[in-house]
Amino acid sequence: MANRKMLSFKRAIIFAAFLLTAFILLRRSHTNASEPEPFRKPPPKPADASSEHTGAKHDPSTTSYTKEADSAAKEPAVPAQKAIQDMTKMSLYDKLAYQYPYDVETKFPAYIWQTWKYTPASGEFNFRDEEASWTMQHPGFVHEVITDQVAVHLLKLLYAPIPEVLEAYNALPEPVLKADFFRYLILLARGGIYSDIDTFAIRSALDWIPDSVPKESIGLVIGIEADPDRPDWEDWYSRRIQFCQWTIQAKPGHPVLRDIVSRITRETLKRKREGGPFVSKSKSVVEFTGPAVWTDTIFDYFNDARYFDTAHSQGNISYLNFTGIVKPKKVGDVVVLPITSFSPGVQQMGAGDYDDPMAFVKHDFEGTWKPESERHIGEN
Repeated sequence: MANRKMLSFKRAIIFAAFLLTAFILLRRSHTNASEPEPFRKPPPKPADASSEHTGAKHDPSTTSYTKEADSAAKEPAVPAQKAIQDMTKMSLYDKLAYQYPYDVETKFPAYIWQTWKYTPASGEFNFRDEEASWTMQHPGFVHEVITDQVAVHLLKLLYAPIPEVLEAYNALPEPVLKADFFRYLILLARGGIYSDIDTFAIRSALDWIPDSVPKESIGLVIGIEADPDRPDWEDWYSRRIQFCQWTIQAKPGHPVLRDIVSRITRETLKRKREGGPFVSKSKSVVEFTGPAVWTDTIFDYFNDARYFDTAHSQGNISYLNFTGIVKPKKVGDVVVLPITSFSPGVQQMGAGDYDDPMAFVKHDFEGTWKPESERHIGEN
């Protein structure tokens, strides 16, 4: 046991050193840019006829935080040179934008991130088949199972310039809250794929985005967790359409990730000042860090005047735009996958089976952080 702990600690140090080197190189590249800005503006692309907001003036796959868009922004970007001089006067959102800028035209990073109490090298690791499926479906990807010990070191390296994020992470009292927060933090900083340890990769992420959609126009891929088209849906789920966060693919710096990290950080520090509680009946895990706040953040992005000319759109994007979909739907720089993609085999809400062409990830719904009575909700 002592040897295993020593190996785990050495692995944490080596991994942290590797990421520190990458972090320094990334910072240098930002500093040497002639006119660094939170988002780079690629050339305009034609509107996708199958996407929502096709008449939008500010498609996030082409523009963001440019001079033209700043007039509609609630939190205008701060020039990078000013940020270097005094980041303390920037909003949390702008600090994250400067630290991890978003460029939609970059490739999706070839990372797979998972978290668990033990690494696959440990004899106590019970998800070997699930973990191996991700490696087999993604040869050449960097695949890491991050333990709590490694997560602490990693976040210290990635978010040292934004101490309030680290303060919020350390203040969260329950492992499930930290696990939820970590997935957003690692994707914001590094991008790639996050997937819960109890998931199987059925098909490669290279197949998730339709061939008809240019990958350089997409920065976030999400799936529908629940589409409960029934009168009593509120007895089972938090939202009428609920996006899952057990599997997410993103490019680093995506605005949705920046927004949810800002929300959780602010709410956590507020509750810390008030002395808690962090989780209550009115503010459950699902609402605080889980799929409810994740879903709200995504819908807010879809209807954000900083990215879309909402005054001339056909109306707000809502659950009505996604209920019952059976193929991917593009909204700006986001691809929304149907319920079958990340929830095949649930035998409800229109989900297909595991052999469906749209089935990409199988989730075992272990819910290891929940009491037995709360697992597999909605199963019957």
